[in-house]
Amino acid sequence: MLKPLKIGSLTLAHNVVLAPLAGITNLPFRVICRRMGAALAFTEMVSVNGLVRSGSNTLALLKSTPEDHPLGIQLFGDRPEDLAEAARRVEGTGELLDINMGCPVRKVVGTGAGSALLREPLKVAAIIRAVRAATPLPLSVKIRSGWHCGEDSYLRIAQIAQSEGCDAITLHPRSRSQMFSGHADWDQLRELKSQLSIPVIGSGDLFTPQDCQRMLAETGCDGVMVARGALGTPWIFRQVLELGESGSFREITNAERADMIRLHLELYLQTWGESIASREMKKHIGWYAKGFAGAADVRREANNARSTTDILALADRIRGVPDTHHEPT
Repeated sequence: MLKPLKIGSLTLAHNVVLAPLAGITNLPFRVICRRMGAALAFTEMVSVNGLVRSGSNTLALLKSTPEDHPLGIQLFGDRPEDLAEAARRVEGTGELLDINMGCPVRKVVGTGAGSALLREPLKVAAIIRAVRAATPLPLSVKIRSGWHCGEDSYLRIAQIAQSEGCDAITLHPRSRSQMFSGHADWDQLRELKSQLSIPVIGSGDLFTPQDCQRMLAETGCDGVMVARGALGTPWIFRQVLELGESGSFREITNAERADMIRLHLELYLQTWGESIASREMKKHIGWYAKGFAGAADVRREANNARSTTDILALADRIRGVPDTHHEPT
């Protein structure tokens, strides 16, 4: 099921990519996931309002390095002219633009952006038309199935996106009202794939390498976008590739888990310095510290970490935990 993925003029080495995640997919995390094998990584959601006003916090979301490519930039907003202007401003920063039409968070939908756009097909058409006219970059949209459970507005929205010049659609087959509860309805991916000629990328409930392989096999989608499944387990990309190539994958050792924490910390230090590094790594250790003896204690202690020294001590503690899995899965 692994294969190159072509989105407009961009051809990716394979079809397993990292999703945009607010507060997560900053430069350090993107670099780690790339080193683990992700073919494409996205920025966090970038507010077009902040970008057009050149807000420093918004511009920081675009911080990148030569290693951090190909880079997808995800924009959110609800005014066609602002999205078009934002697209022009970021054209030299990344290789692909994505418009968020799926975020369910109240502060986003309250502005008319994110999944609120699923209820406004005419505005969707105007937005994609304006952005398509503003940039030659490959263009995708990320959507949910609808506003309420049982809706199939994703089909109409996706068809509009395709007709207005989008190069790919990513579907997270949950409704806005579901948020992240329940199960993603992968049948919707199969249905969407049958109706579009552009690539369909699937997201939702991809927590293991087997999940990724199964989504590709069961839905026929062109690629998979890993989101929450990469939190604390960025090696999932390497494992998906191993599973596709050999039919098995190697479990992570606790020494490798500790090395990953150290690398993540070092990348934070290089990018933003000590204060932000120690604060941000506290939450990441909450995700890294799972699946081994004493993980709950490590998570509790991470909440009290005050410095990078504390973070390194926790990494060393994880390193000393005996492994329970050694054989390929």
